[in-house]
Amino acid sequence: MRDPISVGLGERVVSRDPEDVLVAYGLGSCLGIGMIDPVSRVCGLLHAVLPAKNNGTDPFNPKFVDSGINGLIEEMIKNGAMRNRLVIRMAGGANMLTAPGLSKTFDIGARNIESAHDVFQSLRMTLKSEDVGGTRGRTVRLYVGIGRMTVRVIGEKEVDL
Repeated sequence: MRDPISVGLGERVVSRDPEDVLVAYGLGSCLGIGMIDPVSRVCGLLHAVLPAKNNGTDPFNPKFVDSGINGLIEEMIKNGAMRNRLVIRMAGGANMLTAPGLSKTFDIGARNIESAHDVFQSLRMTLKSEDVGGTRGRTVRLYVGIGRMTVRVIGEKEVDL
């Protein structure tokens, strides 16, 4: 088995190679959004950092939840996936700044989750599963060959998402 492909901050990776494992390490407030087309076996993973793009920003910029989701869908389709078959899973969005007196403005995780839900609702797409919120970081893995996505919360076992 080859080394996993790391999907860093503000990146997306799409693959149809059954040997590939896509990994987003240490998701705190960031979101790891995986998409799988079970027929074409095209899989993609987005590691989004912030909820919404600024005006003038690339409409498919993976740094942002809203544009990143749209970019991932486009990239999946370019690689042979069909939008209506996509299975979507999401993890992350933790509140990593939990000190007393901090306003909700600093809860980027909750804002990322809300942005993702808004985008999926506007696109009429449904999340198959999610593991979001809380105060602990996560790592997600997307096993391209079998279309499996797992999540591991720090200090716990890896589980299917």
